[in-house]
Amino acid sequence: METETDSTLEPASRAPLAAGTIVDGWQLEEKLHTGGMAHLWRVTRVSGGSGTEPASTDVPADLPLIMKVPRIMGGEDPASIVGFEVEQMILPALQGPHVPRFVARGDFSREPYIVMERIDGPSLRARLDEAPLAIDEVIEIGSRVATALHELHRQHLVHLDVKPSNIVFRADGTAVMVDFGLSHHDRLPDLLDEEFSLPMGTGPYISPEQVQYVRDDPRSDLFALGVMLYHFTTGQRPFGSPVTVRGLRRRLYVDPIPPRALRADCPPWLQEVILKCLEVKAERRWQSGAQLALALQDPTQVPLTARAQRAHVSGAFQRLKRWFFAIGAEPQTSPLEGVTSQVMRSPIVMAAIDVDQASGELLDRLRETVRRIVVTEPGARLACVSVMKTARIGMDELVDAAGQSVHVKQLVGLKHWARPISKQLNLEDGRLTFHVLEAPDAATAIVEFAARNQVDQIVMGARGNSTLRRYLGSVSSQVVAQADCTVTVVRA
Repeated sequence: METETDSTLEPASRAPLAAGTIVDGWQLEEKLHTGGMAHLWRVTRVSGGSGTEPASTDVPADLPLIMKVPRIMGGEDPASIVGFEVEQMILPALQGPHVPRFVARGDFSREPYIVMERIDGPSLRARLDEAPLAIDEVIEIGSRVATALHELHRQHLVHLDVKPSNIVFRADGTAVMVDFGLSHHDRLPDLLDEEFSLPMGTGPYISPEQVQYVRDDPRSDLFALGVMLYHFTTGQRPFGSPVTVRGLRRRLYVDPIPPRALRADCPPWLQEVILKCLEVKAERRWQSGAQLALALQDPTQVPLTARAQRAHVSGAFQRLKRWFFAIGAEPQTSPLEGVTSQVMRSPIVMAAIDVDQASGELLDRLRETVRRIVVTEPGARLACVSVMKTARIGMDELVDAAGQSVHVKQLVGLKHWARPISKQLNLEDGRLTFHVLEAPDAATAIVEFAARNQVDQIVMGARGNSTLRRYLGSVSSQVVAQADCTVTVVRA
C-alpha cells in the first residue's frame, strides 16, 4: 500500500544521476521532482537517444520531455521494480490528450527509465492545501477528470491510483493522468496481481473492491474521484488516511459524513453525485466516467435520492450489520469481464428528436428503435436531445404565437415522446435526461453535444419525401460524416 509521503533515501546500489549525465543519448538537464518511487528529470535529445526501445520518430523536435527514473531503495525494492516495469509496459499502449506521449524506455540491464512528454501545467496536489474549494471549481475539476478516466477505460485501462498528485492539466484545461505503476490493462500481463497479495494504491483513495484484491473494475477509479471531490468540497477526507489493511476495510461498513453536514452551501445534487461515487458496491456507483461527467455538467438532470438529503452517518446498529456482512465478503466479479466490458455495458445513447417537425410515424419508429437499443444494455443512459434553432444575427423569438416559451415547449415535447420508453424500461432511476440545445446549426449542435459528453451512439430521424427532406437529410448526413460515434438514422 502506497502513501503520499515522499521518501528521501537515495538508491544504495548505484551512483545517483546528476545534471549533465547522458543516458542513451538523453541529457539530464534538471531534476524536477523526487517522489517515493521515482525521480523526474527534464531531458533533451543529444544524439537521437533510443534506449532499449527506439524513440518515436514522429515526436516533434520542440516537444518538452521528461525522464522518469525509478528509485530502487536498497537495491532490492520489489514494489519499485515491478511498478516501474508495469508503467514501461502500459504507457506505450496508451494514446490521446489525457496521457503523456511516450517517447522511449530503457531496461534494468543498464539504466531503467521512461522518456515521455512533459506536461507543464499544474497538478491538483497543490489544491489539496486550499480545500475546501469553490463549488464551481469542484464541479469543473470533477467533470474534466471523469472525462479523462472514461477515455482511459475505453483503452482497456484502470488507473487504480487516482489522486491529486497524479492529475495534471494542459494549457487548454485538459486533464492528464500520470503514473501508471499500479495500473491494470486488460490486454497486458498484470505483474502486480501475479507477484503481490496486499491492496495496492494510496490509502485514502483505495476502493472497497481494491481492498478485496480486485484490480480490473473501472468503477474503482470513480470511487477515488469521489474521494477527491469530497475532499475538495469539504476540506476533509471521507475515510481518513488509513495505513493498515484493517483501517482500509472500515470503508466497507462505515459511511462518510455527508458533505452538507460539513459545508452548508454544498448543493443537494452535488452531495448526491459524491455519495453515489462512494457507494461500497460498485454496481451502485456511476457506471462510467462519461455518465459521471454528464451529471456534473448538467446538475438539473441529477435525480435526487435519500443520499442528497442525508444529514448524518448510519447508526451503530447499521454499521454493525454492515460489518457482519463485510467479514469475508467478496465482490461480485466475473473472470470473463474486463475493463472495456464494463464501459460497454454503460453506454450513453443520444436520441436526437425534432419534436416540432417530425411526423407521428417517424417519432414512433424512433421511439421503438431507441427502446430496442436501450433494452439490450441495462446500464445504458438515454439522453433525449432537441435543437432549438437560433438566428446567427439578430434577436430570436423566445415565445410562440400563444406566448408559450419555445424552449419549455420543446422540453415538454421531448418528455412526452420519451414517456413510453421510460415506463416500459423503468428509466426513472437517473438513466434518462433531457436537453434542449440552442444553436443556429442543428448538425453541429448534435455533433458537439455527442463529443462533449462522450456519447456512444446517436439515433436520429430523417424525413421521407417532403419539401423539407433536403434540409433534414443534410442534418443527418452531416452528423454521420462528422460524429466520432455510431449513428443510426431512422426513416419513416
